[in-house]
Amino acid sequence: EVHIVESGGGLVQPGGSLELSCVTSGFTFSDDEMGWVRWGQGKGPEFTASIWSDASRTNYIDSVKGRFTLSRDNAKSTLTLHMNDLKPEDTALYFCARGGPRSWYKYTADWGQGTQVTVSS
Repeated sequence: EVHIVESGGGLVQPGGSLELSCVTSGFTFSDDEMGWVRWGQGKGPEFTASIWSDASRTNYIDSVKGRFTLSRDNAKSTLTLHMNDLKPEDTALYFCARGGPRSWYKYTADWGQGTQVTVSS
């Protein structure tokens, strides 16, 4: 059974930083491209960032490029998203997702509870 647990969200002022973590089990983490999908209130899901299975390549949506950094530890089956210079538009529920930008939607049944990021002064 797949288990994904996200943590690290919180309330932060604009310009602040947060680090989101994802602990996984129940599948071969090192085989999968992984990423984060965020869901803002009143909006649809937005694929935000992904990293190849061997960590050789990362992809980010334009709005977070230069501010977010995604990394993974295949030995521990964990994913980490460093978020800097946070903006109010980054406010959303963040989900750790299996798959990349063209496949994440196939694995929504594996999602955890997500972790809420709120950027506000």
